[in-house]
Amino acid sequence: MNGIQQLQAVFERRQAQGRKVLIPYITAGDPDPETTSAVLDSLVAGGADIIELGVPFSDPMADGPVIAAASVRALENGFSMDRILSIGRAFHERHPDVPIVLFGYYNPFFRYGHEALAREAAAAGIAGVLCVDCPPEEAGPLHNALTEHGLALIPLVTPTSDAGRLAKIGSIATAFAYYVSVTGVTGSALVGQEAIAERAGQVRDTLGLPLVVGFGVRTPEDARCVSQHVDGVVVGSALVQTLLDAAPTDRASKAQAFIGALRNAV
Repeated sequence: MNGIQQLQAVFERRQAQGRKVLIPYITAGDPDPETTSAVLDSLVAGGADIIELGVPFSDPMADGPVIAAASVRALENGFSMDRILSIGRAFHERHPDVPIVLFGYYNPFFRYGHEALAREAAAAGIAGVLCVDCPPEEAGPLHNALTEHGLALIPLVTPTSDAGRLAKIGSIATAFAYYVSVTGVTGSALVGQEAIAERAGQVRDTLGLPLVVGFGVRTPEDARCVSQHVDGVVVGSALVQTLLDAAPTDRASKAQAFIGALRNAV
């Protein structure tokens, strides 16, 4: 089963159960390299279906202060794509049914090389890539390389995406798409959850493939509300902050409890 098929299987399984797909995000190497693998395991124990593993970048323009600071800490820890792939490979051996999606910006992916990234990510058991600043008009080379190796490119949809834009996004989506709930950065406060949920449902119907909602989801109630008309929910900044606030020895247990509460809600 390749990465696209792994992701599709997760959505099919949760749909059959009448549940939502839960996707937590952490930045690789933050708060420190030693705890990244332990935290990943704790997210699975808490009920994560898919995990977004953030690739640190020096200019994360779509991220708010919490995740931006996490990238800085990870870069100071010397994290590289090869180290991230190594973590992904070990994780896949432990949890073959929980796909990892690399979440990052185009510069690190471009510098690593489209073909090299796709080849090495597939070999490591990575299921897909979400590239924040790669619009569908420019995604051809990356999309083609990933698809050739059975990996999904996960496109972003925003509240301002019109019908023409959605058609372009749909043309490169294979496993699912990610709906950005606010016209802002990660961690922005959610305002009007019911309206977000309604618009996300309309986008899902237009795309005709699974859709998850992220940006600003902090609580179980947020997750329950915004995901009611779509297939899943992503939580990032609130989890990253939870890890930062916890004592080093408590990070894994705090992450498991945080995700467990969300799992119960969706």
